[in-house]
Amino acid sequence: CAVDAEGNGCSFINSLYMGFGSGIVAPGTGVCLQNRGFSFRLDPNHPNGLAPGKRPMHTIIPGLATSSATGALWAVFGNMGGPMQPQGHAQVLSNLIDHGMTPQEAVDHPRHLHLDGTLFVEGRMPEHEVGRLGEKGHDVEVGEDYIVSVGGAQVIRVHEDGVRACGSDPRKDGLALAQGPGAEDR
Repeated sequence: CAVDAEGNGCSFINSLYMGFGSGIVAPGTGVCLQNRGFSFRLDPNHPNGLAPGKRPMHTIIPGLATSSATGALWAVFGNMGGPMQPQGHAQVLSNLIDHGMTPQEAVDHPRHLHLDGTLFVEGRMPEHEVGRLGEKGHDVEVGEDYIVSVGGAQVIRVHEDGVRACGSDPRKDGLALAQGPGAEDR
């Protein structure tokens, strides 16, 4: 994520899909080719069925949020991690909006991933919350304190006074970089 001195924001997520992508390197370039076609289905009636010229379903969803009052850029964010991306966006944005957390607090906060009927939670989630989830009928699996499967988020919150506050997830590599207003004059 990046925000420049003029307040322009960009969120970018780059992915090969799995590990080293397809494992194929384009001759003479050193560039690994992605393997997102892995997510196609061979059932022609499936929404993600393999077809000529069709692109596979993917979860690369960089995000920008604007103020409902002014329309100004409010936050730039992204969360890599396959099926965790939409879930991670919702959790990080809720931490910012509903719980008033700073960007760093929002990305550091314990997260959870719902996948194939199981709710995976980080070990740092308070025991009483894990218990309540189980009481509500969730199949809960508690992992390590920081689990990579809950993604890696980056956030830049742009405040009305021009201050940019950044948060970078300790779970994965990444960077949130913001240039303050007036920096172009230096």
